[in-house]
Amino acid sequence: MYEHMTFEAILESMLASVSDSYDKREGSVIYNALAPAAAQLAQAYIALEATADRGFADTATGSDLDKKAAERGLTRNAATFAVRRGEFFGASGAYMDITTGLRFSGGGLVFAVTERIGTGIFKLTCETAGEAGNLYFGTLLPIEYVSGLGSAVLSDVLIAGENEEGDASLRARYYLNISSQAFGGNVADYKAKVNAIAGVGGVKVTPAWNGGGTVKLTVISSEYGVPSNELISLIKATIDPGENEGEGFGLAPIGHVVTVEAVSGTVIDIASDIALSSGFIWADVETYIREAIAGYLSELAESWADSAQIYVRVSWVEQAILSVSGVMDVQGTTINGEAANLALDANTIPILGAVAQL
Repeated sequence: MYEHMTFEAILESMLASVSDSYDKREGSVIYNALAPAAAQLAQAYIALEATADRGFADTATGSDLDKKAAERGLTRNAATFAVRRGEFFGASGAYMDITTGLRFSGGGLVFAVTERIGTGIFKLTCETAGEAGNLYFGTLLPIEYVSGLGSAVLSDVLIAGENEEGDASLRARYYLNISSQAFGGNVADYKAKVNAIAGVGGVKVTPAWNGGGTVKLTVISSEYGVPSNELISLIKATIDPGENEGEGFGLAPIGHVVTVEAVSGTVIDIASDIALSSGFIWADVETYIREAIAGYLSELAESWADSAQIYVRVSWVEQAILSVSGVMDVQGTTINGEAANLALDANTIPILGAVAQL
């Protein structure tokens, strides 16, 4: 790394190399001749530092980080398209089938019908990549006339759309790639392959869980919730297709029979004795308290893949409640009826249920 030198330091060094028998005071001929060169050198040092930063993984960004990651065979994950559940009804209100390929609009986005699930129920793929496709729920309007259609509704997120991978995530994968050797169906290899599937937020690998040659993958969605059956099926088909289990037709090595399961969700009911500031009532703060607690539980879910077990702690719940404007004090908090921390099973994440004021 180049040692940064300021304009003043450079100019002082240059003047020091000139004999003291000459006038070197500010405004002198020598001073005025050297000052512009010192300024240019100072800029060059700044440029050299910036260039050096571009060559190291911990300071590189954007395309520079892409090039650094490429040295390890890694590429930035592109944005993916959300797959949603759509329900279609005729004029009588009964489910009706439609043609795949039809396009509908909702929430400023366009969704194309891609696959039939059942009578009147279809998979729709958002035409806009990224998390935007996960957000809208409600009425869909046909872009072209659909004979007999009474109404259409966009509901569940089957496979969440993801934004283009950010620098922080790519940098973390780069370091993980260096520190763990993913090879031939070891744990690191399964984690790398499963996490690369669109809609996956994390995975726990249990080797030899049902005897030699068996592997269990427990998965959380990219929104850090319980993944849909469609996502679980996609992972299974990608890693070890069910019709050819253990035969190496997926990404799993020959001889590995892979079971894919969704992480379980445990409903967390919170009750607290909450003292409010003067002028506030429960209705004023209830929504914000729910959001604060949900944020804490979401952080726990995000850490699930790298945690042996998740603990929902009373102190952290109370800290979340106290962060809400209008809350003066909180005590007597219970989690699922118990005034104690709650330890969840290894493959379980918390899901917020009821929040009540005692």
